This record gives sequence, C-alpha cells and structure tokens, in this order.
Amino acid sequence: MSISQAAIPISSNLRPGRIVSLDVFRGIVIGAMILVTDPGTYNYVYSQLRHADWMGVTATDIIFPSFLFMVGVSIPFSFASRMGRGASRASLALHALQRSAVLILLGLAVNGFPDYNWHTLRIPGILQRIALCYLCSSLLYLLGTQAGPKAETARSSARVVLISSVALSALALYWAMLKLVPVPGIGAGHLDSFGNLPAYIDRSVFGVNHLWAWGLTPGRGVTYDPEGILSTLPAMFSTLIGILAGEWSVTHRREWVKAAGLALMGVLLILAGWWLSPLLPLNKRIWTSTFALFSTGVSLLAFAVVYFVVDVWRCRRGITPALILGTNAILAFVVSSVITSLLSLHFVWHGMSETPHEWLNDRLFVSWLPVYPASLGYAIVIVLLNILLIYPLYRKRIFVRI
Repeated sequence: MSISQAAIPISSNLRPGRIVSLDVFRGIVIGAMILVTDPGTYNYVYSQLRHADWMGVTATDIIFPSFLFMVGVSIPFSFASRMGRGASRASLALHALQRSAVLILLGLAVNGFPDYNWHTLRIPGILQRIALCYLCSSLLYLLGTQAGPKAETARSSARVVLISSVALSALALYWAMLKLVPVPGIGAGHLDSFGNLPAYIDRSVFGVNHLWAWGLTPGRGVTYDPEGILSTLPAMFSTLIGILAGEWSVTHRREWVKAAGLALMGVLLILAGWWLSPLLPLNKRIWTSTFALFSTGVSLLAFAVVYFVVDVWRCRRGITPALILGTNAILAFVVSSVITSLLSLHFVWHGMSETPHEWLNDRLFVSWLPVYPASLGYAIVIVLLNILLIYPLYRKRIFVRI
C-alpha cells in the first residue's frame, strides 16, 4: 500500500494514465455500494436498492459487477503507462501479485473488524474477489502483451482475441459445471441456495463458520457465500470485458465513436444475457453465466454514458463527489465498512441495548419521515459522511494506492 500525491487531469484525451470518466464512474459505483449497504433498516428498503432474493436481478445486483468491470478498464491504462516507462512484464506480474495479496489481507481485516473472532471469520469477500479477478486478468493481459517503448499505444489484436476467448470460455465452462457436475448426495443441475455446486464447494473448503453470515437457507442455516471460490470464475468475465473496453478507449478513433462502440457492445451483452436467461436464470448470488453477460452489459452501457457526458460532451458540473470517492475507491470502501461496523455495535443506554445506527435512524429520520424515505435518508447521510471523510485527501491530491 502506498500514498501518492498528484493532480487530477481534466483533459478528455484518453492517453495512458488516469482519465476523468474512469474516476467518475468508479466513484458513482462506490457511492451506490455504500448507499445499498447502509439503509436505516433493511425492513424498509425500496426493491431496487436491495439484492434480488435469489433468482432475478435488481439495480443493486449490478453494482459489484460494475466495479469489477472498472478494475478491468484500468488495466490497459495502468500497465501501458508502466511499460512506457520501461517496466518489464515480469515486474508488472510481480506488482499484480503483490497488490492482490494486499487486497486479500485487507479484505480479511475488513471482514473481521472489530472483534476478529478467527473461529467465525468470513474468508471470502468483496476485496478478495476483486484481488483474484484483478490478478488473473492482469496476468492474462500481460501474456498477450509485448513490452517496449511503444507499448502504451499498441493495440494487439492477438491480445483481444485471447481475452475474448478466455472470457467466453469461462462462462461456458461455468455453465456446464452448474448444469452437469453432480453435488454429492444431491445431484447435478440444482440452482437453489443449498444444492448448487458453488455452495457445496465453499462449504467443503471453508466450512459454514467462515462463510457469509447472511447466506442462509431456511431450515439449514448458512449454506453459501456470494463471493465464493467457483463463482469467481464468471465474475472475472466483467474484468476481462473491462480490459477490452480499456483497449477500445486507447484507440485513435473519434471519441463519440468510442462511446458509441462501448454502448453497442453493452446492449448486445444485455440482450444476450436476457435471451439466454430461460435456459439459465439470472442469479447474482451464484453469479450465473447469464447474470455475468447481463450485468457486464449494463456496466458497459453505463460507462459509455458517463464517458460521453464527461469526456466527450465535457460536462464536469457536479462530478466532484464522485471524483472524491473514485480517486480513493479502495480507501472509501474500507472507511465505509469500518463506519458500518462501528455504528452496529451495541451499547447500553438507560437500561436499553441500542446501536448508534438505530439511535440515529430513529431520532433523525423515523421521527418525522415515512419508513421507506427515512431508511433511504439515513443511507444518503452515510454516503455524504464518507465523502466528507475522504474529501481532505482529495483536496490535497493524496491518493492511497494498493
């Protein structure tokens, strides 16, 4: 982990390095992630601000795939810039490995905060999945890349073919495994929260004590983890397509053509996921192949809109909050996780056990708002709190790197 100090570029020229729309979209995604994680109460949350119960998809289900997509978009910019300064593929591979290891350790630290009970520590997690997707995608990108002084502008068709082939093969392989590989004592093709193959593998490898505490099946307790081992395979699809989007963005085509190309590919992936869903339902919890197609398509389309508005149309009004979160995205995620955990601690007050979360929500929102707007209002305040906490770093152009 390192801390750097730099200026935010305002040019819309997509040269290797940081671009404005990339940070804006990343910030929007992080803000949305905090919003849906911290409602006043989960009993009163608008349907699109909660995950689908099992089958189906909501706006909330698209948030994490969008972040994985942005991880992929960043790879061509970051690696091409380093190669342009003379970095070798071996050194970049080592950097990716080190960065992934730090992310995994940070994810475990976030999962265990604040009590660190090692007997119930959740081993999978959001940062762990980001780390694995980033590492595998980075190594694949480097495998198809030739280092050299012109690496930052080179666009290898062989690399595009390689990444596309691996991405689609991963979805096909995962689909086949879900449908054909039998779960001992249950059989093949079961997609419920207990009998699906990814859940069985996670229970076998980690044990139920180390899985997501809310991965419940009625009558059976904890049975699955949404960020488990096998479902990381289709999740990597978003990161790989992100790399292709980044590759497209560094071409010398006109900017509106780039935006249109991103949008078109997004629409095609959305339609593919939707059309194939009768064969394999959309499901974020086990990240079905159709969900990977659909969610990545939405991510592409959303990024195309942000890219057009920010870097083609050059509309920069009101983007500062997104930049604050987007330029320190991992830090913002960790800070928000710590805030959520601290506000969920129980305290005894006048003989009653209550969390700061409950106290603030009841007195600041529920006391004068209907229950659904009150719950949303609390979540919005938590997002604003995170922005205020990160803002001093943004103002001084200090960015925490992993």
